[in-house]
Amino acid sequence: MPEKKTCLYDSHVALGAKMSPFAGFIMPIQYSGIVPEHVAVRSNVGIFDVSHMGEIFVSGPDAEKFVNYIFTNEIRGFAAGKVLYGMMCYPDGGTVDDLLVYREFEKDHFLLVVNAANIDKDFAWIQENIKGFDCKAVNESACWGQIALQGPGAEKKLVEVLGFGEAETLGFYEFFNVLYKGERLILSRTGYTGEDGFEIYASNEAIVEIWDAFIKAGVTPCGLGCRDTLRFEAGLPLYGDELSPEISPVMAGLGMFCKFDKDFIGKEALLSQKGGNIERKLVGIEIEDKAIPRAGYPVLDGDGKEVGVVTTGYHSISLDRSICFALVDKEVSALDTPLSIGIRKKVFPGKVVKKRFYQTNYKK
Repeated sequence: MPEKKTCLYDSHVALGAKMSPFAGFIMPIQYSGIVPEHVAVRSNVGIFDVSHMGEIFVSGPDAEKFVNYIFTNEIRGFAAGKVLYGMMCYPDGGTVDDLLVYREFEKDHFLLVVNAANIDKDFAWIQENIKGFDCKAVNESACWGQIALQGPGAEKKLVEVLGFGEAETLGFYEFFNVLYKGERLILSRTGYTGEDGFEIYASNEAIVEIWDAFIKAGVTPCGLGCRDTLRFEAGLPLYGDELSPEISPVMAGLGMFCKFDKDFIGKEALLSQKGGNIERKLVGIEIEDKAIPRAGYPVLDGDGKEVGVVTTGYHSISLDRSICFALVDKEVSALDTPLSIGIRKKVFPGKVVKKRFYQTNYKK
């Protein structure tokens, strides 16, 4: 099946972006380069096309009950205009997807924002489990474009370009609706870079206009290359690397997003894992050399025995250190445990460190 294009495809090509397949779409990997784009987000502001992400709307009298059943986090009691992060899980605890849930201002309405590669799978999973609930799910992913404005200068630039003064009062993991040329626009403040930032959801046509306005205002266009380096430094997982049907939220160290005082799919399996019935855990590892630990490289203990595998690794742009996420045997997962990474027939020593390598700068 040929890759799809987002509404901003022509804009990326016009800007000279390096395009490549990602999650079923042709997406920009970089423009000026991963390093300058990464630095632009850490120091000022950058803009990303994330129109490939999926938007699934759930509504009806049982919408809250249903979403709470398929979602690991607790949505009961949180107010309209709030956003929550969590996962959908299989009965064995494996991860269907990680996602954001927006409680809409209209009663019994929710927006689920899911990963691009999982849109069809997630929607099928939702449809399979919605039977017996008095609500409906609609996949509107093709109708919405999305851009992410990220960096310490994001708020100032957003107000300057679009005039959304309300953004200054928007808290972390909150959103509001606004009319843009007579159409609904959703503005949220979550982010996937470790910096302050906003997501703008609107029609495909509106997103093209808004993207062009930010580019003309001097905002740095950024590709998925630096989006990965940024989220990785901030300790944020990527589905397919740090979460998967084989890697549960508990294994990934995301148990705080699983609320066990309610019923949800996968609860019993995750409770068992939380109680210690787990073989591997996700850790951070820093190595002493500048060699780069890439995904798939083996992790070794002091005896040279393979005890894990790298899921994501880089020589950190912000920190000038070689670091990685790795899924390792539980017995070697404690902080400061000496471990090594096998890189091109050589072994580079390191140790287990906290997964949040970079001090995040969200607006709380």
